[in-house]
Amino acid sequence: MSHIKVGVEMINTSDLIMEKPEDRLKGLMQQVLNHEFQLSPKLIQLAEEIEEEIQSQETRIRLIVTFNQLRVLQAFREAGISEYHLKETTGYGYGDIGREGLDQIFAQVFGAEAGLVRLQMVSGTHALAVALFGNLRPGDELISVTGAPYDTLAEIIGISQGPPPPGSLSELGVTYREIPLKMGRPDLEAVSRTIGPRTKMALIQRSSGYSWRPGLTIRQIKELIDTIKSINHNTLVLVDNCYGEFVEEKEPGMVGADLTVGSLIKNPGGGLAPSGGYIVGRQDCVEAAARRLTAPGIGMHVGATLGVNRWFYQGLFMAPQIVGQALRGAIFASRLFQRLGYEVQPQPSDIRGDIIQAIKLNTPEALECFCRVIQQYSPIDSTATPVFDKLPGYDHQVIMAAGTFVQGASLELSADAPLSSPYIAFLQGGLSFDHTRIATLCAAQALLKESIS
Repeated sequence: MSHIKVGVEMINTSDLIMEKPEDRLKGLMQQVLNHEFQLSPKLIQLAEEIEEEIQSQETRIRLIVTFNQLRVLQAFREAGISEYHLKETTGYGYGDIGREGLDQIFAQVFGAEAGLVRLQMVSGTHALAVALFGNLRPGDELISVTGAPYDTLAEIIGISQGPPPPGSLSELGVTYREIPLKMGRPDLEAVSRTIGPRTKMALIQRSSGYSWRPGLTIRQIKELIDTIKSINHNTLVLVDNCYGEFVEEKEPGMVGADLTVGSLIKNPGGGLAPSGGYIVGRQDCVEAAARRLTAPGIGMHVGATLGVNRWFYQGLFMAPQIVGQALRGAIFASRLFQRLGYEVQPQPSDIRGDIIQAIKLNTPEALECFCRVIQQYSPIDSTATPVFDKLPGYDHQVIMAAGTFVQGASLELSADAPLSSPYIAFLQGGLSFDHTRIATLCAAQALLKESIS
């Protein structure tokens, strides 16, 4: 006879002997969820129903994962990556073939001529700043064709009512305009009217950010790029690809983007990269960004890798699989909270452009409860309590739940939101579907128990 400890109780596994081994394991799992995670039988049953309902979406995700894994594997093979590429360099990093191999692989995977993958880019925002400052000059015009950009870009661009913020593009003489979205989608007619001969660069933000809209699909990005280029073929198109990598079978560079930018602690780092960012695109545009990151005359030929090459390579190799796990978790969360009566964006059956799932919780109390429980059911800092606070780069107080192995890594399960009506939680990431499933069920249970919405 054997026992398994669940909370303060002991389960006699001989009592769980059923006709099929999978039924026995299912019964054990239900008891663990009920006793250890305090999930009600009704909620456990609802989760099982949802998993049946989302089967067709999961089939599509598996196909995308397999296709993208093939693309990544082929890029590794064509670059001839060996164990020597995984070695570290220090100092200037001259002759670092591991760094050069990463640049080559990222360029191929993302449909670009050149790549710049660096530990020295500390975030996605930093990578975007490098690409913007490297390719824009005084007198140039920058237009955001997807409405107001993410909060952390506002200071970089210089979007403010008063004098231009020090060091911003605006202070340097770069003019800026933005084209609002139309019912959550790019307004192609307005883009056609606005792009002009002075427009040096058009900015496309793929993810929803803190807005109530789905992330842009590759098809929508292509329509935008085609429209921009038909008006002024010299206008550079920069795509903020954060949260969107490997969500579909194509990337922005494959449909005409001149620059594609992102963070390695999001999708392409595969949950392993400890920091860093990437810029891929046209050779001249990437080289211009590299000169901004380092210095003219140095460009992309330096940058010690300090032992992170292995994590960058392995993370990229794992990325299609981990993004697939995050997508499965997002679809589950979407259907779960939809079944519980909440508005969600995207809908469970929607084609997705990023890994973000928005849930409209309607009150600050519900939002705080949701984030608190996501934190409680995280592997790291599960005893911490997230609170609303003012953070650099954000207009509103925000709350962030992120019990992650890498600080701020939003390919790991995390949730954040601004303190503003209608109090939307933005859930993203999840290294495993099962973690997202458990954490979101516990968040739903807490909301039901406290009767807040």
